Amino acid sequence: MEHGSIITQARREDALVLTKQGLVSKSSPKKPRGRNIFKALFCCFRAQHVGQSSSSTELSAYKEEANTIAKSDLLQCLQYQFYQIPGTCLLPEVTEEDQGRICVVIDLDETLVHSSFKPINNADFIVPVEIEGTTHQVYVLKRPYVDEFLRRMGELFECVLFTASLAKDARTASKQKLLLFSQYADPVTDLLDRCGVFRARLFRESCVFHQGCYVKDLSRLGRDLRKTLILDNSPASYIFHPENAVPVQSWFDDMADTELLNLIPIFEELSGAEDVYTSLGQLRAP
Repeated sequence: MEHGSIITQARREDALVLTKQGLVSKSSPKKPRGRNIFKALFCCFRAQHVGQSSSSTELSAYKEEANTIAKSDLLQCLQYQFYQIPGTCLLPEVTEEDQGRICVVIDLDETLVHSSFKPINNADFIVPVEIEGTTHQVYVLKRPYVDEFLRRMGELFECVLFTASLAKDARTASKQKLLLFSQYADPVTDLLDRCGVFRARLFRESCVFHQGCYVKDLSRLGRDLRKTLILDNSPASYIFHPENAVPVQSWFDDMADTELLNLIPIFEELSGAEDVYTSLGQLRAP
């Protein structure tokens, strides 16, 4: 089997996809923010309803003036609220089970599995994906010790799958193949993660396109960066936060590979860290 991956991390040739940030943060309390918004809008409209006991002539004149003021005030209120509300977080609030745990962002392709459209005799999974009436087969190999690795990670961390898989050369990839890539990660993760280790799954649309690369911006997760790690075979994926990264070598089909097995004791040590920057710095020290 060829070592060239059909589904790989993003290249510079990939089509530009900009991530649009929303207006409401899932990590901050919803009810107080809603009350603040309604309170601000109420203040703007309140002038329209004052003085209803006045005479009709005075009321008419007052309403005309109040409407003008209210429109101006409303615009200011909305602008204020717009700039006060932070961007949307990619992850939901931490569950009770994961309170106090470090969040680990884990890559899929060439980190946990290798996938190809070319038939693989010893494939662990064959994932059928149907597009426009045609069924395509994706052949998937599991990296050695991936089951043991994920099981232990689920015991120690809040685990999040984050993949930015794209065609090897998006300029020449057909539209059908690009659709295939977008539909591939979910069923593969379903087959790979039988124990429900991953609390959330993030895909290409959650990346930030930066200098020709799809970057996994950890600051958008809604987690404390001092308690966040990323495991990825592509340094370009974590160029915003290299201090949070645990690098892993790319894997294709070497069944003698022990990378994931060797990483288990490292993550066991990191699981108790109060600050991942300090702990990773100590591990990297000669």
